[in-house]
Amino acid sequence: MFDLSQTFRTLSVRATLWQALNFLTVISTALAMWKGLSVITNTESPVVVVLSGSMEPAFYRGDLLFLSMPDGKLQVGDIPVFKVPGADIPIVHRVLETHDTPDGDQLLLTKGDNNDADDIALYNGARWMKRKNVVGRVKGYMPYVGYVTIALNDYPKLKYLLLGGMGLSILFQKE
Repeated sequence: MFDLSQTFRTLSVRATLWQALNFLTVISTALAMWKGLSVITNTESPVVVVLSGSMEPAFYRGDLLFLSMPDGKLQVGDIPVFKVPGADIPIVHRVLETHDTPDGDQLLLTKGDNNDADDIALYNGARWMKRKNVVGRVKGYMPYVGYVTIALNDYPKLKYLLLGGMGLSILFQKE
């Protein structure tokens, strides 16, 4: 039978610190890559996961979207990701109409390809979505890759099980 206490006793302090350092290196590298991608794409969130079927057949639930912040104004037909003030989850919908304001801002009317009506009801009382609420414009996607994120959010116990498994594998890995 596998004896957990015996394994911990055989690990030296130096080996344990080495494993912890390796783990911190992996985490910091992932964070640095995310930050670098954010700087390159000029958006706070360069990658998002589609959570609903409102954009089918263009994007399906679980698709991973790659974003960048457009330099100029958005055009009719563009697919921005935007955050509605007062809501936590960003929305991915297509631009139906645009209007320029005298102060230089752009107003947008959006709609999901699979929805019957436009998004005015989603804007929390506003008639238009402002350009400043746009997180980025879709530049590409990978189908179904985001299902991992959806599964981890839908089943929190799975998230803790995976994190625990990764932690144990790091502890018991011998080099």
